[in-house]
Amino acid sequence: MAIRCPMMLILAMVSSLRISPKLSSVYFVAIPILAVVLLGIVPLVFNIFDRVFKTYDRLNTVVQENVHGIRVVKSFVREDKEVDKFTAISQSIYRDFCKAEHILAVNNPVMQFCVYGCILAISWIGAHLVVASGNNANLGLTTGELSSMFTYTTQILTALMMFSMVFVMMIMARSPLRRCYEILAEEPSLASPENAVKEVADGSIDFDHVSFRYSAKAKRPALQDVELHIPAGSTVGILGATGSSKSTLVQLIPRLYDATEGTVEILGRPAADYPREALRGKVNVVMQKAQLFGGTIRSNLLWGNKNATDAELWAALETAQAAEFVQAKPLGLDEPVEQGGRNLSGGQKQRLTIARALVGKPEILILDDSASALDYATDAALRKALAALPGSLTVFIVSQRAASLQHADQILVLDDGRLVGLGTHDQLRQSCPVYEEIYESQFKKGDVQK
Repeated sequence: MAIRCPMMLILAMVSSLRISPKLSSVYFVAIPILAVVLLGIVPLVFNIFDRVFKTYDRLNTVVQENVHGIRVVKSFVREDKEVDKFTAISQSIYRDFCKAEHILAVNNPVMQFCVYGCILAISWIGAHLVVASGNNANLGLTTGELSSMFTYTTQILTALMMFSMVFVMMIMARSPLRRCYEILAEEPSLASPENAVKEVADGSIDFDHVSFRYSAKAKRPALQDVELHIPAGSTVGILGATGSSKSTLVQLIPRLYDATEGTVEILGRPAADYPREALRGKVNVVMQKAQLFGGTIRSNLLWGNKNATDAELWAALETAQAAEFVQAKPLGLDEPVEQGGRNLSGGQKQRLTIARALVGKPEILILDDSASALDYATDAALRKALAALPGSLTVFIVSQRAASLQHADQILVLDDGRLVGLGTHDQLRQSCPVYEEIYESQFKKGDVQK
């Protein structure tokens, strides 16, 4: 329709000009009027639709929140409150759409006025030209040509009505199209250099006065002036209260973010010197929230290495303490996994995500509180199995359990984004009040055993 309308309009006007240029000049009065009205409508309506689609984002967020938290909403009898919240946003969208439609409605009567004004003008002028043709055929217009002009005017009317519909659709589409383009045109802030190092062959890591802010407008950095050296093959524990930037620290290693100040070095070279693909192929992160995908146990494990053999998959499962429950499944590795791992327990999902990371045979393994759903015996068996792996695997264990980190080669203690303690368990009990406070609080609750 967007191609057909302009073509019909142009061809009808060309045909009219061939019949009578004088009579066709009527169109050149109407078209500027239409153009001025349309150009006046565009900025007004576009701003409204731009606001509407942002409001749709809020609406989608509210719906998603309620779907995910439906049990909480019901438990606290908050259905009416959530309905009111949804209604308020819906009413905002309704008002904006009504306002936009009222403005767009101006387009149709103006167009009708111009077109039918053209018909009246053609009738008046054409009648005089037909009468004039009786005296001198070269100066006037024949009745047949006047009828043709009416036909072409009708075609122009139809084309304009169709174009009006397309015009409204284009205005509505412009805002979401711009938003899609902004996403597609976004350039990643993390770029790989042209002379990037192709291989991460060692797990040694250095933090050289590293600070990090999530936003340039942040009042203070999330991580501040961290300096440390981690030899390859070490097991490093990271302990701290909630919000002390434990996850932020480990996420700088695989370049999920770049340090705001200072440098993170791997094997003596800044992490930014490695291509993201090579770096993240050798640095595997297991998040606290275990994320599995719909498919089978095998398909989820193959995310770590699509070419892994069954023997390698079972070896990873053994290390992650997941082989026993997978073997108990009727289909073993081919046991179905629902989206998000809904048919598995929290501990099973965490062990499978650890196994998936091990399948990739990383040089650096980061367990970001990914054993929180495991019991103490399984947690201990997992740490023992990781320590027994061949090679020089560097392991970072982020945890809030002091018991899970007692046997680490080094323990980092973070407090409010600062590194306040570094050493072994015994050293920190003597030198770090923050570590001693966490240890004692958990020991009194029975969470830590000597």
